[in-house]
Amino acid sequence: MTGTAPLDLHGKTFAKGDAAAQARRCLEIIQSAMESLGGKLSDVMRTRILLTRIEDWEQVAAVHGEFFGGIRPANTIMQVVRFIDPDWLIEIEADAIVEDENEV
Repeated sequence: MTGTAPLDLHGKTFAKGDAAAQARRCLEIIQSAMESLGGKLSDVMRTRILLTRIEDWEQVAAVHGEFFGGIRPANTIMQVVRFIDPDWLIEIEADAIVEDENEV
């Protein structure tokens, strides 16, 4: 997967100013994308969290734990200067392996 931005259903920034809510939205998008490909969150092997405000890491990590607490993929959290949209506080990337049940 590529970077997942905190966008609402209309392509607008979700929850401006709230890193935890933006993290939750990114993870919902990732979960939906995984399910549309026949996968599930337990197929995620690694996540990367990019923050414009590193001080948000604890609240974002708590949200990450809501989705991945029982899965525990490798995770990296880092600060970046900015994103294309200055209202985005976060992007999340997820790497997964989804096995095709039809393959032998």
